[in-house]
Amino acid sequence: MFEAILTMATTSAENGTPQEAAGGASASAHTAGHDGGGGWGWFTQGPDGSGRRPDGPPAGRAPGAAPAGPAPGPAPASASVPEFTANPGYGRLDPTRDAALIRRTLDEIEPMAQTVTSYFYALLFVRHPGLRDLFPAAMDAQRDRLFRALLTAARLIDEPRVLVEYLSHLGRGHRKYGTRPEHYPAVGECLIEALTRYAVNSWDERAEAAWVRAYTAISQVMIDAAAEDERHAPACWHAEVVAHEMRTPDIAVITVRPDQPYPFRAGQYAAVETPWWPKVWRHYSPACAPRSDGLLVFHVKAVPAGWVSTALVHRARPGDVLRLGAPAGSMTVDHSSDNGLLCLGGSTGIAPIKALVEDVAGHGRARPVEVFYGARSGQDLYDLESLRELERRHRWLSVRPVVEGPADGVVGRLPDAVRRFGPWHSFDGYLSGPPGMIRSGVDALVGSGIPSHRIRHDSLDGLAAARG
Repeated sequence: MFEAILTMATTSAENGTPQEAAGGASASAHTAGHDGGGGWGWFTQGPDGSGRRPDGPPAGRAPGAAPAGPAPGPAPASASVPEFTANPGYGRLDPTRDAALIRRTLDEIEPMAQTVTSYFYALLFVRHPGLRDLFPAAMDAQRDRLFRALLTAARLIDEPRVLVEYLSHLGRGHRKYGTRPEHYPAVGECLIEALTRYAVNSWDERAEAAWVRAYTAISQVMIDAAAEDERHAPACWHAEVVAHEMRTPDIAVITVRPDQPYPFRAGQYAAVETPWWPKVWRHYSPACAPRSDGLLVFHVKAVPAGWVSTALVHRARPGDVLRLGAPAGSMTVDHSSDNGLLCLGGSTGIAPIKALVEDVAGHGRARPVEVFYGARSGQDLYDLESLRELERRHRWLSVRPVVEGPADGVVGRLPDAVRRFGPWHSFDGYLSGPPGMIRSGVDALVGSGIPSHRIRHDSLDGLAAARG
């Protein structure tokens, strides 16, 4: 649920208008002086101050559950399962009990995902018009992103520690959108109402209670992570473009100077917003390790109908100011390991691979690094000379260009080339590029002797959502 429940309060999508949101049969549900998703809030105190819906279970008790205790403080570091915040009317999330109910609902609404998410957004924007300003003007990509997030959350609901890590990252990242704690109840209530309307076969008191408990826990993890992050980091960084170099007709290398130190690790990525498309963010990985001058370098390819990428490649010039979100991603080097690095970079995916090479060089310990740099043609290997220069300076580095058409170097598909030069039992794998390349590349690495837990790449869903 959760890039869902966060994107729900912060990203983008086209929406329709449900009957009741437009003043139809159920329009009176939100006219009783409450600003929630209906006449009573699941995530606020009830009209009698009891902490329960008028038609819901007793306060502090989910249907069929034992009385809930007070909301917990932070879980001790040694705890095997994190303690989630309890909802006053429904109790605390129990992953073992609630996961099946949540997944059953998702299975039912999956075939009508577009309809459900359109209805959700219509409820949110009609009942809480002030939240519309958090979103970009065009919202055409949001439906698919939202449902993928819901499915991700469903998969993680019974893996609490992984879920908390995931949600904490989202909570920190959503600061750049302007998301505040007071926005979460409105989002949660509109979510529950949308599920109530469309999950007609699986929805009952038990399902409602499970979703309310889950959303309460999710939102509190995100709120707490954002509050902690606010103590030591800005919501976003302003970065001035200081250099803009066209490497091909559709690829630019852009150097920016953040207004304050940007605390990233080589291999991570940044969300980038341009002044021409406010509230539209796309992910790009710095093509350098952290530098003493604080500069960041991005490789950007303009893609068809890509608002942000096209603006960065064809419109941005020195002096323009971009906004950067907090660094994210786990495709970083484990410097405690003696394994070599096997790196696959396709197109502008070579940017974080180059950063990893600089990172290894900066730590001063020789480790074998094998880079396979893939492109459709030799002309698309726009950063090959820079990589060759690194290869000349470091004997432990080997760079192999791989092109699909006739050219110097290795000819063929990138995954096939990796298999040809294997096996790679003593290496860790790193992949960056289009989602299709990553999928086939992972298969090639596993088949060449690298276990999956030693292969790192960014989320495929995130890569798909970030294009443009």
